[in-house]
Amino acid sequence: MRNAWLIARRELAAYTRSMSGYVILAVTLMVDALLFNTYALEGVRKSGEVLGRFFYVCSGTTMVASIFIAARLLAEERQAGTLPLLYSSPVRDVEIVVGKWLSGFLVVGALTLLSFYMPMLVLLDGRISLGHVAAGYLGLLLLGAASLALGTLGSAFAKNQTLAGILSGCMLVGLLVAWILAPVTERPLSDVFTALALHGVHFTPFQAGVIHLRDVAYYVLVTWVALFAATRVVEARRWR
Repeated sequence: MRNAWLIARRELAAYTRSMSGYVILAVTLMVDALLFNTYALEGVRKSGEVLGRFFYVCSGTTMVASIFIAARLLAEERQAGTLPLLYSSPVRDVEIVVGKWLSGFLVVGALTLLSFYMPMLVLLDGRISLGHVAAGYLGLLLLGAASLALGTLGSAFAKNQTLAGILSGCMLVGLLVAWILAPVTERPLSDVFTALALHGVHFTPFQAGVIHLRDVAYYVLVTWVALFAATRVVEARRWR
């Protein structure tokens, strides 16, 4: 997958040359900081509860930021008319998709790590479990990877970045709404909706500092399925 890494480096260079990447990072970190101060630290709480609320807040901003980051990955190439040049290069479709997604994931990873100082502030007036912090950040990275993969799929379908953001947002909201539908439906539909929910049951253990293999497998599966579908879309467009 050497070509995928080269594409990822190209995309990262594009992020550093434009203001969009910096704006997304700055706005997301600002919102994280505001919510950390007004929500996670509200009242007198145990350190574990503060961390849980912090990761809950960050999960929302991570999903939104991932959609904005992914919107440009493939849709921008079509909008600018440079996609045929990418098709004519000696790279496979899967390498194009994975390379694009990888560049976005590195940006999401940087965004996640830049928020590390916030849970460390708890040490000023309490104690924290490093295991809890590690589990929470692992959950954020997995959630970001899955959200970004959904965004990549939306970007593969769309002709421009605006439409890509709308399609990606709809797919993301659809998986989030599954958690709301689960309690109001009968089995086996309720079990299906619970299993499909992107946040709900799958992120809550990470938020509490617990890692379950089933939750890791779920996010990896969502990422793989979305990237696989995006690859098929790119292949179909190549031969049009």
